[in-house]
Amino acid sequence: MGKKKRARALTPAQWQDLPDDEILKIRIRDLGLQISGTVLEPCIGRLYGELEDAGIKFRPGCYLADEWLCPDRVPVIGIPFCLAHPRLKRIEQKMMLEVEGGTEEECMKLLRHECGHAINYAYFLYKRSRWRQLFGRFSARYKSSYPAKPYSRRYVMHLADNYAQCHPDEDFAETFAVWLTPDSNWQEKYKNWPALKKLQYVDNIALRIGDMPPENSARDKPWSAARMTSSLAAHYERKRKYLGDDFPGYYDPSLLRLFAPSRDGDAALRADYFLRSHRRHIVSSVSRWTGQRKYDVAQLLAKLIRRAKALDLHVDRSENETMIAVTSFVTAAASKVLRYEDADQRK
Repeated sequence: MGKKKRARALTPAQWQDLPDDEILKIRIRDLGLQISGTVLEPCIGRLYGELEDAGIKFRPGCYLADEWLCPDRVPVIGIPFCLAHPRLKRIEQKMMLEVEGGTEEECMKLLRHECGHAINYAYFLYKRSRWRQLFGRFSARYKSSYPAKPYSRRYVMHLADNYAQCHPDEDFAETFAVWLTPDSNWQEKYKNWPALKKLQYVDNIALRIGDMPPENSARDKPWSAARMTSSLAAHYERKRKYLGDDFPGYYDPSLLRLFAPSRDGDAALRADYFLRSHRRHIVSSVSRWTGQRKYDVAQLLAKLIRRAKALDLHVDRSENETMIAVTSFVTAAASKVLRYEDADQRK
């Protein structure tokens, strides 16, 4: 018997007006998505223009993937497929409660970061001795957690969560992104910072590789949306499970047990205001009992505050009872979570 023919992909016009539950049944590869003609196209063009202005000829290819990534040692940029269509962005917001890179500004920040990885891989910069002196060993393992120092001047500030500190490869990508950003004024902003040496290295290496063709011509495109056979629904189920406590709605069930939903005319104290007012006491208590750093506990509490505000929750018991319940929950959560999942070769 001959091979079964693959069903022809749809076009966005065929599914964009369907109900969400119908779109979620469609296989991702059958959505007929492409970068051309979308809001991503001018963003990529803008990135390439910045590279040209910086004197770098290399243009990393871009493709639609399941998330933001630069495959391990492959100089191409993967962009979340949901950004290729406004309807998919709305579904992403509904399913994941946020759209990473959903605005032009956020998209450009992430493109510059991934471009840093691509440049690193295209010219094997991570093999150079000076690169290792400044950023560390590229071969270092991505760990389940990293001891971020929020006020360290050894790292640039670009993406959230002190991301430059989690691995030497990310440190370079963040440094490159700051260097590439127009009007970042990095020479002045990072004056007298140890991180300035890293920025100066990028500035110097850009002059050396500017006219050179890439040494690495690998073009593998793992996790490409064009080959994903899972449905949108299965994709989001897997994504939520993978993110775990980093999923914005992960703590919603617990928050709904701690606080009460808002009602018309409800004059009760807002839950986010309560948490913010008692932040110092909660962080100190939880840090003392769990041994977690205050910074990490504060980051966890910040997540709870954002979700409590988004859910419009209010305090429905005495302040003392609420304080005991909240402190107990945050202590339990801090004991089990506050970690970054292994990158599994995704940058």
